[in-house]
Amino acid sequence: MTGLTATAERRFPAAGWVAVAGLGLAVVVVAAARWAWDQGPVQVFVRRYPGTSAIAEQVGTPVWVCALHALNLFFLVLIVKSGLAVRTTRRPSGHWAPRSGPGRARRGAPVTVEQWFHVAVDLVWLGCGALFVVLMAVSGRWTRLVPTSWDVLPNAVSMALQYLALRWPAQDTWSGYNALQMLTYALVVLVLAPLAALTGLRQSWLWPSGGRLDRWVPLGASRAVHHGVMVAFVVFVVVHVAMVLSTGAMTNVGHMFAARDDGSWLGLVGLGVVLVVVAAAWFAARPVVMRSLASLTGKVTR
Repeated sequence: MTGLTATAERRFPAAGWVAVAGLGLAVVVVAAARWAWDQGPVQVFVRRYPGTSAIAEQVGTPVWVCALHALNLFFLVLIVKSGLAVRTTRRPSGHWAPRSGPGRARRGAPVTVEQWFHVAVDLVWLGCGALFVVLMAVSGRWTRLVPTSWDVLPNAVSMALQYLALRWPAQDTWSGYNALQMLTYALVVLVLAPLAALTGLRQSWLWPSGGRLDRWVPLGASRAVHHGVMVAFVVFVVVHVAMVLSTGAMTNVGHMFAARDDGSWLGLVGLGVVLVVVAAAWFAARPVVMRSLASLTGKVTR
């Protein structure tokens, strides 16, 4: 029996069982949501809270939003790739030290090229994020992202129920996000991104060693939270892409990658260009390239 079980596991790995369980759970959740949708009190609730929160509309998508959205996708993919490399690489492709001194290597923890690359990409990504936050504040588009009324909560619940019941609501992201989108994007930008930065900083050579900070932000907990945040980002991207494609792909892509609301092919062309660049960067992020980049900022040894 043990041999049969081992054979089955080889033929159908654990990831396959997770996928089957996830699909089964999704079917159960959708069935429950559709049953709830037919109940009278639920219908009253949805009519009272249709899914849109009371916000000041900011019509349109500026070009800078499209550009930063594309850059965010580019760097986020590289962050995931480099983060996985840090966790799974058994034999580093080299070690890096700043020219001003050995840095963390002096404390018995040399910085691998993979770690340097991960932190370098993180810093550029955080720079783009900081620019995005500043432009959102200056332009007034922060009202699309930050809830200003408590009615966003019941409206978000209503929106989640409509999605799960496969009752796609009419929406216009050109004028504003619905309540569920607003809460999700606010969570990603204002919670997950800073949490990723803090826990990542704790594990890098940039963290000031010793003192109370080490006790306040334990290393083991930081590693666990950092990995959880990465998983959350991956789940968000998967769900985000699925919703974009299932709720009017051409229109949504036009908003995100062409700053247009005419349903033209320009958005799809822009997305295609971004994906080609992302794919090229994914395959180009090899040890020889990472070592060359790292050598621009410090000393690399094999």
